Amino acid sequence: MTSTSRHTHSHPPHGQRARGAAAGNDPFPVVEKVRPGLWSIPVPLPNNSLRYVLIYLFETDRGPYLIDAGWNTDDAFNALSSGIAEAGCDIGDVQGVMVTHIHPDHYGLAGRIREASGAWISLHPADAELIHDRYDEPEDLLDRVAAALRRMGAPPDELEPLRNAAMPVRPFVDAVVPDLLLEDGARPEVPGWDLQAIWTPGHSPGHLCFYESKQELMLSGDHVLPRITPNIPFHPQAGANPLGDYLESLDKLEPYEVREVLPAHEYRFDDLRTRLEELRQHHRDRFAEVISVLQDGPHTAWEIAAHMKWSRSWDEIAGFMRRAAVGETVSHLRVLEIDGVVRVEDGEPALWSLAAQR
Repeated sequence: MTSTSRHTHSHPPHGQRARGAAAGNDPFPVVEKVRPGLWSIPVPLPNNSLRYVLIYLFETDRGPYLIDAGWNTDDAFNALSSGIAEAGCDIGDVQGVMVTHIHPDHYGLAGRIREASGAWISLHPADAELIHDRYDEPEDLLDRVAAALRRMGAPPDELEPLRNAAMPVRPFVDAVVPDLLLEDGARPEVPGWDLQAIWTPGHSPGHLCFYESKQELMLSGDHVLPRITPNIPFHPQAGANPLGDYLESLDKLEPYEVREVLPAHEYRFDDLRTRLEELRQHHRDRFAEVISVLQDGPHTAWEIAAHMKWSRSWDEIAGFMRRAAVGETVSHLRVLEIDGVVRVEDGEPALWSLAAQR
């Protein structure tokens, strides 16, 4: 699990082409023309092991259109402005910003871009509904997070810091209301391109991928990354079964003919279907881990998470990263509960057990 991100590590897939930076010791990627009229612009992330988010720019006869925006920092704004200039455009001419989801590294800078250009901002309705409680007045949400943490079995001395673990990123978000809401299947107007929005909930309730049919490109946001798996946490804004939603969303991409995947982090890659199966297998392995821990009797979600394999040992995981790990553990438990494999005795904390155990 990365130090401040909403992602957990998996192993790199075999036989994929790495383009651009991929790991912490790799060079920072450059602004790159990935197709005629389509650019990849890396925008830095502060104090984050992912280091950058990739913003994609579509050239049109009206001006540039962007997918995602970056964090709301001066460094990010300057890097994006410089990248847009390197693509032969100006940030003041941006016509639209298609945000894949409302996490700060994708949505945070959108409002500042709109101020500079008058561009419209789009989101899926499911994420647009979360803005006020998450960013404008988060106290009620924080109380619900604390209640969820007590149910998960968080120790009393960790409850308050975990409750507030996401608050340090709040200044990196300009919580603006989107101008357009893109439903599943919507085709945003980007002249000369054939873009289709694909609703892929899981990492966030309103996550969108974008498919460009002319070039057979999948702009996958955080839904499908080349070698890490997005965190799928169970939390008060995640819905009833976020991991179930995520697995269904992986299946949703299967029918598309894709020459190349353009993700929001790491590097571009091909063979989408192989990566989809690797992600499914990652979660099948996680289900097996959870079941193995429960073989010796009932446990809280916190106890189960502490016995699972993460990218570092449980004792080295802290703060938001620890909260994300426990939340993802509950997401796996929830799928197993729906499938009748485990049962839960509700309370503070809730106790999980194998369905056959009494």
